[in-house]
Amino acid sequence: MNTAISPMYEWNTIPWHKLERKVYKLQKRIYQASSRGDAKAVRRLQKLLMSSWSARALAVRRVTQDNQGKKTAGVDGIKSLTPKQRLSLMDKLAMGSKVSPTRRVWIPKPGTDEKRPLGIPTMEDRALQALTKLALEPEWEARFEPNQYGFRPGRSCQDAIEAIYKAIHCKSKFVLDADISKCFDRIDHEALLKKLNTFPTIRRQIRAWLKAGVMDGKQLFPTSEGTPQGGVISPLLANIALHGMEERIKQFADTLPTRGGFGKRDNRKSLSLIRYADDFVILHEDLTVVQRCREIISEWLEGMGLELKPSKTKIAHTLNQYGQEKPGFDFLGFNIRQFLAGKYQSGKTSRSNKLLGFKTIITPSQEKIKIHYDEVSKIIQAHKSAPQAALIRHLNPVIKGWANFYSSVVSTDAYRKLDNLIFLKLEAWAKRRHPSKSAKWVFKRYWRTIKGDNWAFATKGENPLQLIDHNSTPIVRYVKVKGEASPFDGNLVYWSTRMGNHPEMPKRVTTLLKRQKGKCPYCKLHFRQDDVMEIDHRIPKSRGGKDSYENWQLLHRHCHDIKTTLDGSAGTKSGCKSAKPKPPSKPEWFWEEDMLVMRYV
Repeated sequence: MNTAISPMYEWNTIPWHKLERKVYKLQKRIYQASSRGDAKAVRRLQKLLMSSWSARALAVRRVTQDNQGKKTAGVDGIKSLTPKQRLSLMDKLAMGSKVSPTRRVWIPKPGTDEKRPLGIPTMEDRALQALTKLALEPEWEARFEPNQYGFRPGRSCQDAIEAIYKAIHCKSKFVLDADISKCFDRIDHEALLKKLNTFPTIRRQIRAWLKAGVMDGKQLFPTSEGTPQGGVISPLLANIALHGMEERIKQFADTLPTRGGFGKRDNRKSLSLIRYADDFVILHEDLTVVQRCREIISEWLEGMGLELKPSKTKIAHTLNQYGQEKPGFDFLGFNIRQFLAGKYQSGKTSRSNKLLGFKTIITPSQEKIKIHYDEVSKIIQAHKSAPQAALIRHLNPVIKGWANFYSSVVSTDAYRKLDNLIFLKLEAWAKRRHPSKSAKWVFKRYWRTIKGDNWAFATKGENPLQLIDHNSTPIVRYVKVKGEASPFDGNLVYWSTRMGNHPEMPKRVTTLLKRQKGKCPYCKLHFRQDDVMEIDHRIPKSRGGKDSYENWQLLHRHCHDIKTTLDGSAGTKSGCKSAKPKPPSKPEWFWEEDMLVMRYV
């Protein structure tokens, strides 16, 4: 961890597995010190980590090699660094460096005409933010509240939905479904820095990033409030700003009158606040308690310069209609609602062995179903003249990704409805291409019988390319993350196993994770929650390697880059050595389930 050893290595010869072990060991010690409340040890270990050559190397690798936004430039126009430039950037990283303003990019918000501002920092600022995050994240992972799920390693939308299910499946409750208005844009800087409560070097650096300003075109705008969306450290800062909401609600629960035979602990359990980023719900069986919680949270948010968004904040009931609001509510793209049980279905029994009389059903929300259907329709419309194989290749990732996201809830009816609607779209697509042919001829041309499916939209040939059906995705119950578990607690087997069981993980990846026991065969390290994984051919296709599990292996993206360079398969395509590498696609930013993601189009 000595800076003097940096000239000894070229980028591709750096022993990354050693560096990762050293940095993770320090992060684990920071997490443990924060868990026991040893602030002095936390600060000392954070300074040690940030001054280490290993941490600087990992930070640079994360933003220049692993990150999907590595080809996006800031105001200085620098992107896609070479190995020599990455080594040079490592030497430049130092706290107190001059900060550049972020580059403003406006991105569309799905389902609306609104656009959201995105701030793209320079590559140097991104690397320094990644270094700072390496030091701060373990400290706050030990302090964050258990029902805080957004922008945290090892936690997802499915965890938040499962937490809601556990809170209401034995009792119907009122719900405050709330959204914070322009959360990222209005966070009070001084209140955030005060809550951060870190040592002066980091505080000054974060203040500089918050005050750096934004370049929109050729005009510079000052930033007196908010944290720019698009920065590496911005999601962590937003979570720190909103930390304490759940504890404030639990403190209010302590003041409620207790039932006979029960104490304050029962009151705390009956009142739940579950948050994902700037969206949250508060659940309790008493309407007056939920209304009071709304007032308490509004007062609490004022201290951070924030407020609730009236148009997206409402009170409903999980089982019965309340006012103009229908039973149930939408949260993170899911619809959560309870239904009265039928004559022969009395509902599940509670712990006291009494019949509940209702069932809790979670399904995809109608809004998300419509957005997905519109996206599929646009792809079909855009491929009116394209070959069938091209259409299938564009549709399959969209269908599979959406179906996997909702595969942990009651989605069978939604899947079946979408498959029927898409069939009608494809029928119109096929008939338009052959207006003079009969319907029988058209169906015979584009539909096949494959493995018992008489209506498989697939190409001809021995190995047909088939369109994936939503309904072919199995429904598997999701297991929520343990309450206060963290990837920094050292239980790497638990976390790598969870990755393999996540519904959004592709089948090939999950199979390879289980075969490899959660480890990368190249560097021999466990895969962690924020690692970027890629499937590699052990024997390159250019040398006769086949597409099979025997020839596939799952590697870190950086390990894959090194292995591809060494085995000579870089720049080849479809087994042809003379083929040129495909030029990079254009990156575009999208919001999915309130998560910022980048796609190449």
